[in-house]
Amino acid sequence: MLLYMSQSQEATSPPLHSVSVAGVVVREDGRLLAIRRADNGTWELPGGVLELSEAPETGVAREVFEETGIHVEVDELTGVYKNTTRGIVALVFRCKPSGGMERTSSESTAVAWLTPEEVAERMAEVYAIRLLDALDGNGPHVRSHDGKRLIPAG
Repeated sequence: MLLYMSQSQEATSPPLHSVSVAGVVVREDGRLLAIRRADNGTWELPGGVLELSEAPETGVAREVFEETGIHVEVDELTGVYKNTTRGIVALVFRCKPSGGMERTSSESTAVAWLTPEEVAERMAEVYAIRLLDALDGNGPHVRSHDGKRLIPAG
């Protein structure tokens, strides 16, 4: 009986998740900072995995600078997005550029300031919504997706 109980406890252990951070960097003219990822060629927000020892705001500033060369001031959390397929929870923050110069990195093959319309054209729905949510002022939003499509709440 004891063996059976320990096996059932293992089977019901909670799934592991990864926490990532991303920055919606909004320039004074309303353009948004985006990168074309080096690994798969898709357009996304700059961001990445939050390190164990860092605060989310520190992590987003680090990731944006590493991928784009742009320093940012972090304003506020605008959304929480869960990829149900990969177990990634992304914290998305609206930011203001505070210096630096656009450049690519080992993680980005292009860095661009896009209009909201260009974001909707170039990015997959599950990434574009993060930028559009950050602009609407009604956050923080909480959404789930399967990596390709948003999953309706409910």
